[in-house]
Amino acid sequence: MREYFLIVAISFFIFFGCSNQKLSYSEEAPFIDENSRVALYPLENYTQTPRAGFRAANILEGVLRSKGFRVDSRLNDKTRRYSLAKKIADARRRGDRYAIVGGVSEWRYKTGIDGEPAISVFVKMIDTTNKKVVWSATGSDNDWGNASIGTVAQRLFESMITPH
Repeated sequence: MREYFLIVAISFFIFFGCSNQKLSYSEEAPFIDENSRVALYPLENYTQTPRAGFRAANILEGVLRSKGFRVDSRLNDKTRRYSLAKKIADARRRGDRYAIVGGVSEWRYKTGIDGEPAISVFVKMIDTTNKKVVWSATGSDNDWGNASIGTVAQRLFESMITPH
C-alpha cells in the first residue's frame, strides 16, 4: 500500500510538476462585440531566435480565431517596421476597433540533456478609437523536452485569453 502512494505521488510530480506557467494580467480580456475586428501585428522579437515574433503572432492568431475574435492579420514584413502610433492609425484606417501588439522575450529550447521549450511573451490590446490599452497580459511557460515550442505557446496564449 505504501508503494502505491509513493507511485501516485511520483506520478503527480511528473505529470503536473514540470510545467511552470506564470501569468500576469492588467485585467481580464475584454468582451469583444462580434462585429469588432482586431488587427494583429507581429510581436517584437527580443530574442536571439529569428522571426520569433512572427511565430508567436501566428499562433496567437489561431488562438484568437478559435475564441471567436474577428482577426485582421497584419503579419507581413512591411508592418513589422511600423511604430506603435502607426500601427494604431493603420488599424483604425482599416476599420479595426482594436490592435494587438506585444513582444517575445524568450522563445527557445533550453540547453541541456532534455532541451526543454521555454517561452515568455507580452501582449496588449489597444482601442483604436481612443488609443487606450484595454487589456494586457504577460506570460511565460516551459515544458518537458518532448514538447514543442508551438504547443507550449498555444497553451500559454489560451491561458492568457481565457478569463481567469
